Amino acid sequence: MRLCWPENFLQGKRSVWITAAITFFLFLIANLPWQLDDYDQAKQAFTSFEMIKEGRWFYQYTPHEHVATKPPLIGWISAGLFSITRSWDIAWRLPSFLAAVAMAILLFRAATSAYGSVAGLIAFSAFGLNLLSPRLATLVRTDMPLALVIFLIGLLIWEKIRRGTVWKPRDRICLFALLTVAMLIKGPIVYAFLLPGIVVFQWRHGRVGALLRLPKAFGTARRPYQSAPLQSAWSGWWPWVASLAIFLLWAIGGMLFIPGFFHEVVVREFAARFAETIHRPQPVYFYLPHLLHKFAPWSVLMIAIAFVDLRSREWR
Repeated sequence: MRLCWPENFLQGKRSVWITAAITFFLFLIANLPWQLDDYDQAKQAFTSFEMIKEGRWFYQYTPHEHVATKPPLIGWISAGLFSITRSWDIAWRLPSFLAAVAMAILLFRAATSAYGSVAGLIAFSAFGLNLLSPRLATLVRTDMPLALVIFLIGLLIWEKIRRGTVWKPRDRICLFALLTVAMLIKGPIVYAFLLPGIVVFQWRHGRVGALLRLPKAFGTARRPYQSAPLQSAWSGWWPWVASLAIFLLWAIGGMLFIPGFFHEVVVREFAARFAETIHRPQPVYFYLPHLLHKFAPWSVLMIAIAFVDLRSREWR
């Protein structure tokens, strides 16, 4: 059976290369001309600048002489890139750009391997061709590197669920490494993106108790998704606790040796996330229209597909 030309185009390699070229070009130009005046970019840029100029490798200050509130990993990467390139613009923006490119490629490969080439192309396009990703791709912020790490953790968990395999020591070590990287990028906020979904999955399958214990079997044969061992969504506690312990070592060091660290970082940056006075979080109905707009037309397509799927189940 011959495919029509739209199907041939979507399944061909040329469409992937065209989409990738457009996407990566938008990543490069979306924030031109580059400047640091908005989105707190100057604060993030100043951390690596202080590392190079002042030798402050673990705790830095903002341009206004407040304690920097983010862990230092992205600053370390930017400082290393500056040592190689001698360009602050490249050193500050390349981590986010490379994270965006890596995430697009990994998303395409994961979707293609699971659902086919057309699904991979749609996933690639949905990630890159919207109003948000090109903006984040060269901002001097930690958002895109953190998004990449969270995606990698989610991909690891999803593969365990999809393949129906149990967690092995190597898998837990990989999870621990990724969680540690996330902790050293932005702290325990990574838990807010991952743990609710894991808890809901376990609750949905009636196995919340699996969260309280380590998986028992390491030699269980592979099963299809429907009969997968439900522990596969949960790795056990030690990767989560050990990565948090590394972050706490950094935080305790700051509280002991850096004046103002407790107030600026612990109280204002982390504890204040649960209050409404400093960061001023908005209700869910405020963010939903913004996300629908930023990810259009893909957000509308996702809602339409979900609606069609629900109706088709009713017809069955």
